[in-house]
Amino acid sequence: MVTIDRRSFLKTTIAGVGALAAPSLLRGAANFPKKPNIIFIFTDQQRASMMSCAGNSYLKTPAMDYIAENGIRFTRAYTTNPVCSPARVSLTTGRFAGYFKDKRGKAPRSNAESMHIKNIPDEVKSTTMAAYLKQAGYELIYGGKQHLPKGLNPKTLGFRVISNDQRSQMAQVAAEEITKDHSKPFFMVLAFINPHDICYMPIRDQGQKNLDRLATQLKHLDAAMLIPEGVSEDEFYETLCPPLPENLEPQADESDGIRKLLFQTWNYKAYARDNYDERRWRMHRYAYCRLTEMVDSEIQIVLDALKRSGKEEETLVLFSSDHGEMDSSHRLQEKNTLYEEATNVPFVAMWKGHIPAGRLDEKHLISNGLDLLPTVCDYAGIKGVADPRGRSLRQLFENKPVEWRKTLGVECMIGRMIVSEDRFKYIKYDVEETKEHLLNLNEDPYETKHFTDDPRFAERLKELKAEYEQEWFPEF
Repeated sequence: MVTIDRRSFLKTTIAGVGALAAPSLLRGAANFPKKPNIIFIFTDQQRASMMSCAGNSYLKTPAMDYIAENGIRFTRAYTTNPVCSPARVSLTTGRFAGYFKDKRGKAPRSNAESMHIKNIPDEVKSTTMAAYLKQAGYELIYGGKQHLPKGLNPKTLGFRVISNDQRSQMAQVAAEEITKDHSKPFFMVLAFINPHDICYMPIRDQGQKNLDRLATQLKHLDAAMLIPEGVSEDEFYETLCPPLPENLEPQADESDGIRKLLFQTWNYKAYARDNYDERRWRMHRYAYCRLTEMVDSEIQIVLDALKRSGKEEETLVLFSSDHGEMDSSHRLQEKNTLYEEATNVPFVAMWKGHIPAGRLDEKHLISNGLDLLPTVCDYAGIKGVADPRGRSLRQLFENKPVEWRKTLGVECMIGRMIVSEDRFKYIKYDVEETKEHLLNLNEDPYETKHFTDDPRFAERLKELKAEYEQEWFPEF
């Protein structure tokens, strides 16, 4: 197995191809009558199971389902980091946020650190998704949430920002933009905020003051928590409210890093763990479903405009989320952990006539942060390289044979992990103390314990540790 030095690889690659302007990078339309429009839609804090097409019977997501029914849905897609800003840095640059340095010279893995990435190297500026697609002749359009450091915000990268709203207003503006005539293909990024508003439930429950700044978020949260008219509270919990998850209780021998998150970093998380009873956790789950339905209705506006404009069959639509949400599993809410609920995200692709419809991929490991850039570049007719471990998904989309990765890396503020094709996870926590955990999703899909000391998996632990150190995180 070869150790990858990411910075050396990028410098060598870019020098070898003469940076972006090299004609050899452009491969033409590759059997396309013309380059497709590309729309990347992503939500905030939506775990992979939060779609009705994923078998969740407690919500209805017809817009998301439509993309899946007319394309391909992946069940083993992961964020590069289960928190907003680092995940968005990855989606923008095709690299882990930990590739960069914050103002203290530290590899950023948290929101605060990623927002203070100080310098963007020239090799990154010339190899962002925006830089590649601009070179390929695309019009760049952005709407919605940004949450990126100054050097990577959409305007700096060359996008035309059509709306700073993150909800239905932005969806309406995007719909109008889609129906316009465009002189060249467009790449449109639409970053919706919900179901992120679920974050504010324990913040308010804890009694935090000065919440006036959250008036919009709390208005939507209140709407999501509303018990339907004519339904009693008892009937609501008996018939409408989602049940508690099978992994409600904390993991056995839970990492000290998670306890630090609870008690030192964001104490409202500790409040929820210590004070939420069964009904309050179930209300959290109910509201999370309703907030997901809200954003689905906003996505529907975009899809309707695409159909109405007659551009659906010339547009590649990609849908994902920046990260997931714990939603009561292990008595946690929000993100920042390496559990499946926080790291496993939706990833769906549709291009009618080019991507076979109605396919489900439950095998291949997808990194939305690493794989999005080479994928959109592939469809744009240009070779895009950022982190060399990122892969174009086009062959998978089009059901063509391809050799694929066996493991995938994820980082977060309390540690890093790799997840394997055979459903093991090797985690190295590095907050408070360094601790290794081996998880086995085959025997324990809800991650209620770890198998680190189980002699049956000693060899697998050794193999995954080597993969972690040599392939994914050689610098740490």
